[in-house]
Amino acid sequence: MKTVILLASCLFSASLSAAIAIVVHPSNGAALTKEDLSRLYTGRTNNFPDGTSAVPVNLADSAPLRAEFDEKALGRSSSQVKAYWSKLVFTGKGTPPKEVASAAEVLQLVSNNPNIVGYVDAAEVNGDVKVVLTLD
Repeated sequence: MKTVILLASCLFSASLSAAIAIVVHPSNGAALTKEDLSRLYTGRTNNFPDGTSAVPVNLADSAPLRAEFDEKALGRSSSQVKAYWSKLVFTGKGTPPKEVASAAEVLQLVSNNPNIVGYVDAAEVNGDVKVVLTLD
């Protein structure tokens, strides 16, 4: 019985996994790789690959897509990412990406500023932003 429940739980979790769209302003010509994205969201760079300034925004810790993004884009659990940023903030060596409450807020910020990069569920992408990378 435990095996059946565990299998059903795994299948249910897998079905909830969404494609994550990395979005920028339509005028932004940057192309991003997963490594570029990781460097932006861990504070190792402040620029897009073309040299223009980049400002990453994160969904709030409580957003389910945030944990999925941390795993897929950064290869770390949310608690590992939080510990990483806590250490950098404590030592004065970094500031984590700004957090926003919703995908709608991410889309609004990105559509109004060519320097912002964010992420949303791929199903929520609208014509006001450009998808530069998709994480499955």
